[in-house]
Amino acid sequence: MVSRRQVIAGLGGVLVAGAAAGTWRVMRQPDAAIGPWRDLARPVADARLDAFRHAILAPNPHNRQPWLIRLDGQDGATLTCDLAKRLPQTDPFDRQITIGFGTFIELASIAASSRGQRLEVIPFPDGEAQPRLDSRPVARLRFVPDPALRPDTLLPAIAARRTNRQVYRPLPAGRLATLAEPGVTFSDDPALLEALRQITVAAITRETRTPRTHQESVDLLRIGAAEIDAKPDGLALSGPLIEATAALGMTTRASIADPASTAYRLGLEDLQTTYASIPAAAWIATPDNSRASQIAAGRAYARLTLRAAAAGVAIHPLSQSMQEYPEMAELFASVHRLLVPEPGARLQMLARLGLADPVRPAARYPLEAHLLA
Repeated sequence: MVSRRQVIAGLGGVLVAGAAAGTWRVMRQPDAAIGPWRDLARPVADARLDAFRHAILAPNPHNRQPWLIRLDGQDGATLTCDLAKRLPQTDPFDRQITIGFGTFIELASIAASSRGQRLEVIPFPDGEAQPRLDSRPVARLRFVPDPALRPDTLLPAIAARRTNRQVYRPLPAGRLATLAEPGVTFSDDPALLEALRQITVAAITRETRTPRTHQESVDLLRIGAAEIDAKPDGLALSGPLIEATAALGMTTRASIADPASTAYRLGLEDLQTTYASIPAAAWIATPDNSRASQIAAGRAYARLTLRAAAAGVAIHPLSQSMQEYPEMAELFASVHRLLVPEPGARLQMLARLGLADPVRPAARYPLEAHLLA
């Protein structure tokens, strides 16, 4: 990640020349990429399509948006994984990708409730894909009219939900209690948070300093508004300073990937500062690590993010220490000893919570890009 400090340090008087040469004309924010967030205001007759245009706004790992949707008959749908959207280095068993299907399903269920439709979900109807996802369905869905169903109160929060990667300020007293959600554990205990900071900073450092895992993120960078609009997935870098330095050839994937570069060094320092900023934490554990449990964890995490959005609380997942590649094994064990000491239980999601300035919505492909013929 390119830090603000790196950008400012590298600019100097070059910005003056860039402005004179017309570089400032490219300094815009991505617009087409956030179209799906605006699209919620458009009426849609098919309740399934209405549900899915909400669901594609769900949080998901590295913003890969791996959801493929086939409409079945008049009331059904089948979800499969776009296998090209997996993360083989940081998510070698597709656990996080599966959790991302859980977040999608929960947002679809919430949106369907507003149309008087109850969502029936059969996860992995043709069997759980192990050790990685394959072409078999992740879930089969059925939309069932239910006159007694009341709209989920979290529906308005879908459009307001954001993943906020800034440094956080502490939460006001009592705010954490407003986020209570079944299956989610919360803490603002200073001793626990200090131990957690040690793990999460070490984990993001380990991921960044492991060449193949860092390169996976670098390959998914979208630098500047034009790239983000062209490929509205992956990890976005945007804003006036990014636009200027990218146009001048100072912010590139090569420089961010190079451990000897200033971009790499300052980017890692900023990540370490961010991952140490944990005024409060929330986590989700399951009794086992089955695919069904991963889906359930994703659904619970989706609701947590919506409760946070409704309460004006910033949230950011801290996934690195839970990843299953060999270099992370020691920290994987440490975070489980700290948060989930029960034998056999699995930590599925961990997030930091606090206050932060608002951020723009993440880029998204339109719903049509996910629909199969």
